[in-house]
Amino acid sequence: MVAGLVDRAKGFVAEKIAQIPKPDATLDRVSFKGVTRECITLHSHIDVNNPYTHRIPICELTYTFKSDGKVIASGTMPDPGWIAASSTTKLELPVKVPYDFIMSLIKDLSGDWDIDYILEVGITIDLPVVGSFTIPLTTEGEMKLPTFRDLIF
Repeated sequence: MVAGLVDRAKGFVAEKIAQIPKPDATLDRVSFKGVTRECITLHSHIDVNNPYTHRIPICELTYTFKSDGKVIASGTMPDPGWIAASSTTKLELPVKVPYDFIMSLIKDLSGDWDIDYILEVGITIDLPVVGSFTIPLTTEGEMKLPTFRDLIF
């Protein structure tokens, strides 16, 4: 009898938590940002919508950038800030791709000089009552690599 009540209480709480509005997010396509001596930097914008009247801390952003089934770059951005109350916050996600990976990709490129990619992002946020949870996002597309002419100012 007590076990039945506990199970009903768990079900009730789970149902109520499932109905609580949660932040959601969208992920833009990846684009070329710049070149340094160490790597090529790509970036994508993430729009995170907060339905609450108070700001929410973002614990971390994790990302994995893949092309042709290979992980090209992955990483974590700890403590990227806050999601503004009752609005949408735009986050920029820089992805640094080392040159050795670019060189291996160039061997696989066709004549059109573009890369098919998949970017997977996890936004971990901390909500009162619910706790920490991760919003998974994925975008895929085709990105044109810059030519030498594009890199000269």
